[in-house]
Formats: sequence, structure tokens, C-alpha cells
Amino acid sequence: MARCEVCGNDYGMTFEVHAQGAVHVFDCFACAIHRMAPICEHCRVQIIGQGVEAEGKWYCGAHCARAEGEAGIVDKV
Repeated sequence: MARCEVCGNDYGMTFEVHAQGAVHVFDCFACAIHRMAPICEHCRVQIIGQGVEAEGKWYCGAHCARAEGEAGIVDKV
């Protein structure tokens, strides 16, 4: 069994996420989201969808990016 790095649960069905050269262990998607999801630079929500990256900063959508002064960013429909 392995221990979730967020909640510490020692669980027989944990899973690994390999990202940017690191291996993370979680017992559920909620813990994985809590640890891995970027935070919007404007509204501070965790981004669990596509998000928008501009100049190395993450935003939940074009509205928040524009609110922080990023120009020319639009949501795709």
C-alpha cells in the first residue's frame, strides 16, 4: 500500500501522477486536484479545466487574464 501525499491515507488503490520529472501519489482525484491544479492569478480559483497561460502566469479563463492586463486573449467556443 502507498500513502497519499495530501491526506496521508494509507490506501491499497492509490495512483501515481508523473509530472515535470516528479512522481506524486494520491488516493483520489480530489487530492490530486488539490495538489496539482494551478491557481488563477486573478480570482484565485483552482484551475481544473483548460485554463489560459500568458507570460508564465495561469488564469481560469480569458476574462481573468484580461482583468490582469493580458491583451488579445479570448476564450475558444
